[in-house]
Amino acid sequence: MTTATEKKKKAETRFIDATGAEVRQREKALAAPQAAATTANFTLHNGAVTFEMEVQYNPNSYPHVVSGGKITSGICGAPWNITGGVFGDNLRLDAQRAGTGSCASTITILGDLQQPAAYRGTYGFDGATSWFKHTTIYHC
Repeated sequence: MTTATEKKKKAETRFIDATGAEVRQREKALAAPQAAATTANFTLHNGAVTFEMEVQYNPNSYPHVVSGGKITSGICGAPWNITGGVFGDNLRLDAQRAGTGSCASTITILGDLQQPAAYRGTYGFDGATSWFKHTTIYHC
């Protein structure tokens, strides 16, 4: 048998999820939220070319896990779909050509963090990573 005090206490119990919304069940309040996603802009410079990139990543991870994005210009056959990678103390971006033309089909960009917020490293095509030197700037 439930007492009046227990009924009142049960009625006063509120569950709030990670977004601040009220939910009916405790399990929903404690459920893991979906991974957050946001976009950062990067610009890769190697002296001869400049690649503009929109990188989608999880800001709640570190190093930041890249979930997608695009290289929008500056590279043969643009756009290129960014298929994965990571950035933090180091940068790695993998992409596949989505555009047309007789260009390489993949690119891998590697770099080490420099200050101010930039990565210095190399990139290459079709599995290679050390063909060209670059500096990639991270735009917050």
